[in-house]
Amino acid sequence: MNQDRDPFESGGAELPKIVGVSLRPVGRIENYLAGGLALRRGDRVLVESDAGMRLGTVEIEPHEPARTLDLAAMRRVIRPATDDDFRTESDNLTREDFARRLGVEKIRERGLAMKLVNVDYSFDGRKATFYFTAEDRVDFRNLVRDLANVLNVRIEMKQIRARDETKVIGAVGPCGRELCCSSWLRDFEAVTVKMAREQGLALNPSRLAGMCGRLKCCLRYEYGTYLELKRNLPGIGKRVESVKGDGKVLRQNVLKQSVTLQLEGEGGMVEATLEDLVAKRAE
Repeated sequence: MNQDRDPFESGGAELPKIVGVSLRPVGRIENYLAGGLALRRGDRVLVESDAGMRLGTVEIEPHEPARTLDLAAMRRVIRPATDDDFRTESDNLTREDFARRLGVEKIRERGLAMKLVNVDYSFDGRKATFYFTAEDRVDFRNLVRDLANVLNVRIEMKQIRARDETKVIGAVGPCGRELCCSSWLRDFEAVTVKMAREQGLALNPSRLAGMCGRLKCCLRYEYGTYLELKRNLPGIGKRVESVKGDGKVLRQNVLKQSVTLQLEGEGGMVEATLEDLVAKRAE
């Protein structure tokens, strides 16, 4: 048998299916080979991850992969979760709760400038990962020894960002709904002040910052639409001709697709729609 055969050249055989699995609530979706298992969205499955075996949740049902995916490097779903797996998960959750309280206590005892956010046990219970935030570098070697002596597992410390902390903790945003990052947003994308500026928002840090203290993720949502709509409008400071008179553009009213003009002479200001504009004239 040719081991190097392209899996997409099936010669009539059914193509291998892949399935999208998240390893934590609202976590990143990763692809796994379904291995012929009849899986449905919401099913719990045992998979192999970089941190060893983990229980995950099926988010995308088995489907044919894109040809750009490297199936040879993709891990397989080991099997659907069993009652024993759920008992193991429940035991680990209890251990995580104890480890979290212990971690807070030991951090306070040693006076470390760090904040413990979460603790995650590996499925086999041999390693505990402590996620924390800190403004500066922290020497936590003694803390690791304290934790290992009590928990009798391998300890790993991971520093995370403010947005990751908020995603884990969760909260209600100024819109009155649960935060996007803790309810449905799986990946963080870059958010810049330019996005607020393009949407005509006041550059007030207290209004633009989310619960994490960083720029709100929702500034991205309509950014592309604003850019597209602005392409149709003459830029601020440009001189234009309109049926309401000639003048210079003072403001863009992006959503209304109009501009405010300072008319030449003593004409005052008028609002002109795209239909009112006759032609652009160079300054």
